[in-house]
Amino acid sequence: MVKKNACVFISGQGSNLKNLINRSRDNNFPIKIRLIISDKKNAHGIIYAKKNAIPYKVINTNLKYYETLILQILKKNKISFICLAGYMKIISSNFIKKFGKKIINIHPSLLPKFKGLNTFSRILKNKEKKTGCTVHFVTDKLDSGKIITQKSFFISLNDSELTIQKKTQRLEHQAFPESIIKIFRNN
Repeated sequence: MVKKNACVFISGQGSNLKNLINRSRDNNFPIKIRLIISDKKNAHGIIYAKKNAIPYKVINTNLKYYETLILQILKKNKISFICLAGYMKIISSNFIKKFGKKIINIHPSLLPKFKGLNTFSRILKNKEKKTGCTVHFVTDKLDSGKIITQKSFFISLNDSELTIQKKTQRLEHQAFPESIIKIFRNN
């Protein structure tokens, strides 16, 4: 199998990144993570890049031309697939168009519910009975692209934002790789 060169965009802890790195070691997994991009120099996920000898770039997103810079880096590294794994910046429609290849994102809710930030507090405030995660294609509308995979669980009365986050992350670690396999199986 010829693996696709992938880049993972992160901003924080990197638990999905760590999971994808581990999965990408499998010969049958369709992507090879060749690059990691972070908008935060202290993102914990950079540790996984270093441990696994994967090149990474920290991009200052306050620069006016930061998306152009990222596109140049992606081209130089022959990246043909992007995974957004807790990347906390909105990707512009211009970037999506210029990249011209598949970009997917993982979101900690059952979209279309609870797009954007502060998901877990909004889920509790809304007294939801069920939640989970969604992997979807990235479009120019926030958290609105075609859904690839959703996984869910029932919320218990004693769940907090933290317990919901942990349960959601366990599902994300299943849903993200499953989605990648599904995308490339259908090509």
